[in-house]
Amino acid sequence: MSDAMLLPQLDLNARPSVADQVFAELHRQILSLELAPGAKLSEVEVARQMGVSRQPVRDAFYRLSKQGFLLIRPQRATTVSLISSDAVMQASFIRTALEIETIRVATEALSEADLRALHDVLAEQRAAVEREDRIGFHRLDDQFHREICTRAGIGFTWELIAENKGHMDRVRMLSLSFASRDAFDDHEHIMAALEARNVEASTMAMRTHLARIRTQIHRIRADHSALFEAGDDSAPA
Repeated sequence: MSDAMLLPQLDLNARPSVADQVFAELHRQILSLELAPGAKLSEVEVARQMGVSRQPVRDAFYRLSKQGFLLIRPQRATTVSLISSDAVMQASFIRTALEIETIRVATEALSEADLRALHDVLAEQRAAVEREDRIGFHRLDDQFHREICTRAGIGFTWELIAENKGHMDRVRMLSLSFASRDAFDDHEHIMAALEARNVEASTMAMRTHLARIRTQIHRIRADHSALFEAGDDSAPA
C-alpha cells in the first residue's frame, strides 16, 4: 500500500457497521483511483489507519474481491485489481439497459420543479468543467443520473445502477482528463429532450451518452496500459 494513502478514523459506534464503513471507503478510493490498479493493500495497515480491528477489514476485502476490485492471494500481497475491459463492457451493458428504460419513464413523469432541479445540477457541472474539477464533475455526473431516477419515482433503478457500474467508474475517471466537456454537452442534450417531452430523443441522447465509453476505452487503454489487464484488448468499438 502506498505510503501516501490516507484513511479516516472510523466512528466505531456509528451505523452502518464498521465493516460497511471500511468497505465503503475502500470502494470509493478504488473507484476514484486514489487507490490505483495494482496498488498493494495490507489488512494490518488499513486496520491501523482506520482505527479498527482486522476482522472488518478482512470482511471488506472479501466483498471487494467478490466484486472484482481486489485480488487476494494467500501468502502474497493483496492488490487492487487491474482494469478489465470485459468487466467495463459488461457494466456498460447493464447500465445502458437500466438507464434507457428510466429515461423513458422520466420523459413523461418529471414535473417542472424536477426539471428546474436538474438545471441546477447542470449549472454546477458547467462550473466544475470550467475549473477543471474532475472529482467534482464525476460526483455531479452521478447526481444528475440519480436525480433523474429518483424524481421519476423509480429510485430503485439507481441502486441497481450504482451496484453494477463500478468497473465503468475507473475508466470514467480516466476519461475526464479529455472528455468532461463531451459528457456535459451530452447532459444538456438529455435535458433538452426531457423538456421537450420527446421520448425518442431522450432515449437516443442517453444511449449516445453512455456509448461513449466504448470508444474512449481504447484511447484510455493506450494512454494507461499499465492499469489494464495484460492482453485485455477486446473492448468493442
